[in-house]
Amino acid sequence: MPDPSTSSPKIRVVLAKLGLDGHDRGIKVVARILRDAGMEVIYLGLRQTTASIVAAAEQEDADAIGLSMHNAGHLTLAPAMLAALDEAELDIPVIIGGIVPDDDVEVLLVTGVAAVLGPGAPAADVVAAVRDVVVS
Repeated sequence: MPDPSTSSPKIRVVLAKLGLDGHDRGIKVVARILRDAGMEVIYLGLRQTTASIVAAAEQEDADAIGLSMHNAGHLTLAPAMLAALDEAELDIPVIIGGIVPDDDVEVLLVTGVAAVLGPGAPAADVVAAVRDVVVS
């Protein structure tokens, strides 16, 4: 068993469904993938607001925020989330997962989203995306 005094702290990820989207199967799978990879996951559930996500991220000292999008609101909701984090003076990377058309991925990245994962992303890609945005 590794010595706790020398091991690095767990990555803490807040996962949430922003807005009125009620599809939560994918984000629950992501929560399990990240937990199995040794990360601490704070799952906020459905119908969250930018304010509730910011409050949880600040309270939990989150290293990253993962948002699941399946209702075509990503071009509105992701920038709103980034603006709320900026207003709170929090520098926490945001990862978007779910149904995002290919043409919108670059728009989100330019807006400031740290990474975008599509449906069915392999577990290794999900874990790597979180680790990459937290380390960079």
